[in-house]
Amino acid sequence: MRYPEPTVGAIIFNPDNKILLCKSHKWNNKYIIPGGHIELGEEMEEALKREILEETGLEIYDIQLISIKESVHNESFHEKKHFIFIDYICKTDSYNVILNEEAQEYEWVDLKEIDNYDLGGFIKLLLIELKNKEESKYKAEIFYNY
Repeated sequence: MRYPEPTVGAIIFNPDNKILLCKSHKWNNKYIIPGGHIELGEEMEEALKREILEETGLEIYDIQLISIKESVHNESFHEKKHFIFIDYICKTDSYNVILNEEAQEYEWVDLKEIDNYDLGGFIKLLLIELKNKEESKYKAEIFYNY
């Protein structure tokens, strides 16, 4: 593609307030949050719901924008790409994750435990910001290019 690729991602909280991390071969076998590309004519939140259902089998709700980040040819990704990441926090009522071929493993993780995981891309910075918030995990500021 000759243009930046807009993508959506989700920090998904289960009923125990743990977040879903997925290990992906596309990100050098590091843990990331699930998500994917926005299709032409698709609204961002609809793309998010579709991608999360495809990649994890989870239905999500209480969707809130949390971050917009640009990644130009990040060495962590398996291809040379220019992404615009549009990330959200949301909830699910399920613990049952059914991964597609884009991820090889998953973990439900407390935000206090994120330092124990090899996180890909800028996800670690995003999760640290979220972990350090004094307000509720579900009410976060939007972080731009941190």
